[in-house]
Amino acid sequence: MRLGLALGYWGRGPRADHVPLAQEAERLGYDSVWTAESWGSDAFTPLTWIAAQTSRIKLGTAVAQMAARSPTTTAMHALTLDHLSGGRMMLGLGLSGPQVVEGWYGRPFPRSPLTATREYVEVVRQVLRREAPVEVEGRFHAHPYRGADGTGLGKALKSITHPLRSDLPVLLGAEGPKNVAQTAEIADGWLPLYWSPSRPEVYGTTDFREGFLVAPMAQVKVCDDVAEGLLPVKMMLGFYIGGMGHAARNFHADLMARMGYAEEARRIQELFLAGRREEAVLAVPDAFADEISLVGPRERIAERLESWRKGPVTDLLALAPDPHTLRVLAELNS
Repeated sequence: MRLGLALGYWGRGPRADHVPLAQEAERLGYDSVWTAESWGSDAFTPLTWIAAQTSRIKLGTAVAQMAARSPTTTAMHALTLDHLSGGRMMLGLGLSGPQVVEGWYGRPFPRSPLTATREYVEVVRQVLRREAPVEVEGRFHAHPYRGADGTGLGKALKSITHPLRSDLPVLLGAEGPKNVAQTAEIADGWLPLYWSPSRPEVYGTTDFREGFLVAPMAQVKVCDDVAEGLLPVKMMLGFYIGGMGHAARNFHADLMARMGYAEEARRIQELFLAGRREEAVLAVPDAFADEISLVGPRERIAERLESWRKGPVTDLLALAPDPHTLRVLAELNS
């Protein structure tokens, strides 16, 4: 099982420790470093900054939101950064949810998310293969565009820039069983959210082809007090389950429910949407936060790490906040 460093997205502003953490991860032998975006900082610019100050570590987006860019724009970002980094780019994509897609990006959330995702990936693949001009007869991502409100002058085009790699890895963030099954079919890897080594059945298929990447993110913290160490995990869960989606449609809450915490998920949503955010965080069960993270003394993390190695996980993307945790995790995984 390879290790990756997940840096996430910025809060109020850039964090001064992100580049030093990435450099330390590279020194410790981590295979990859990953950035993200929500509705603030973007995923590609920080990754480019990190690329310029590292030399070996792979560079991934976990995830870049599909609604933020047309698929050709995303492919341009990926092929550009792949060239600049010497072939280190890994493109992780996610659809996000209706509240973000419509509220932040001002676009309709696709009525058929699976179809929209499939078309998006197909356009990206065609750009990267550069075998012919991009042509997709799509419902959501038609290239060229031939809608009734268009000019009819669109022309199928092929990238001016020759991609460094036609097989640049494309990974997808997927939560529902149907989405996971499609991901296994059309992508090079899967970026699970809330991976629990003891509940692989909630994701549907876990029988993946050889070479397929399964790269879940998990908060990792070496500390003496487990309850204190779990607090950042619970804060993240409270925000995602309570605020990252509408009360009637929240994919994160749905996943928590499938993992056996339906009543707790509803309660977290109720509290968060009522403005009682601290209570929402406290309502996250310690047991749930614990099973999707690696928190506690070195010996406890070492014991729990074994269950992550036994399943389909190929890459553990650690949300690790400090160099000591990075170093201990590298030692335990060696």
